[in-house]
Amino acid sequence: MGTVESLNNHFIIAMPALSDPNFHHTATLICEHNEDGALGIIINRPLGINLGDILDHMDIKASSGTIAAQLVYMGGPVQGDRGFVLHEPLGNWDSTLKVTENTGVTSSRDILEAIACGTGPEKSFITLGYAGWGPGQLEHEIAANAWLSGPASTRIVFDVPYEQRWEAAAALIGVNLKLLSGEAGHA
Repeated sequence: MGTVESLNNHFIIAMPALSDPNFHHTATLICEHNEDGALGIIINRPLGINLGDILDHMDIKASSGTIAAQLVYMGGPVQGDRGFVLHEPLGNWDSTLKVTENTGVTSSRDILEAIACGTGPEKSFITLGYAGWGPGQLEHEIAANAWLSGPASTRIVFDVPYEQRWEAAAALIGVNLKLLSGEAGHA
């Protein structure tokens, strides 16, 4: 296989016609992309549980109701029983995948313990599961018009309400999703 143009730190935005229930109307931050495949975190799919539920299950006590009330999201359909924390700043945690110089995804208990006691990263986004693609799979899906892609913005991840993130990610690349047709065209 030839060289893969990396989509690290890019959003992939589901086209309106993408009907897979795991990805319908989602925006996903690609955290790692290379010739072996891709790993991403869906940023706009709340699970209907809060961080307090996860912490209780892990025998960790939240130091405040505000911390316990944080929403937990579905990061993707892979390993849905495993937690992932997308965060800024990068920090020094036991198991972190560096996304940018300031952003990482951590899957170790130490970050949840720090968040629970109020000493965690300045910004965090907590998920169960991640999205994964095998070698060439994401590139094929993009070529088949399942996804739009463009540079990511942590402002959208951390500061924009989740129900606006899909459209906000598309707006970064100048696309109004309400104006797109569900039909793909190929020359």
